[in-house]
Amino acid sequence: MNADAKARAAQRRLMLGVLLLAACFAAGAQTATPAEPLVGKMAPEFTRRDLNGASINLASFRGKVVLLDFWATWCASCQVEMPVFVQWKREYGPRGLQVIGISMDDDSQLARRMKAKLRLNYPVAMGDEKLGELYGGVLGLPLTYLIDRKGKVRAKFQGETDLKTIEKQLKALLAEP
Repeated sequence: MNADAKARAAQRRLMLGVLLLAACFAAGAQTATPAEPLVGKMAPEFTRRDLNGASINLASFRGKVVLLDFWATWCASCQVEMPVFVQWKREYGPRGLQVIGISMDDDSQLARRMKAKLRLNYPVAMGDEKLGELYGGVLGLPLTYLIDRKGKVRAKFQGETDLKTIEKQLKALLAEP
């Protein structure tokens, strides 16, 4: 095989590799789930024990607007949000707000210490992969959902989010019958 033939063969291999790579990306894009698969759908039901041993059943909060917050003790943005959620629970609770915290820590003692440190005035349960998968996979924290009085997911906030944006949507949901 002369040098010219070798160069053409190498070029074909390169092109084949590029086409294969492009096909992989295209296949991944076709099978990817929508960014917000739960928004507009009923919130997945769950029952958990909170850090005090009381039962938290999401369905029991129908008639209330639920702020469902997935967090962890190592998440700095979570620690910024949670005191605000405490304030909102105090301010908007009488209008029908229920905050539920889901700690994605592996150790419940870490979550208990954070709950005490931040004086959380809402129930906190331990999360796991199964609960995370119900909510589309918890791939980054914080992860917050707003669920309307009928149990439908109305908004999802992933990562550090402007709290005024969340509060604006929260107020709109509280104003709905």
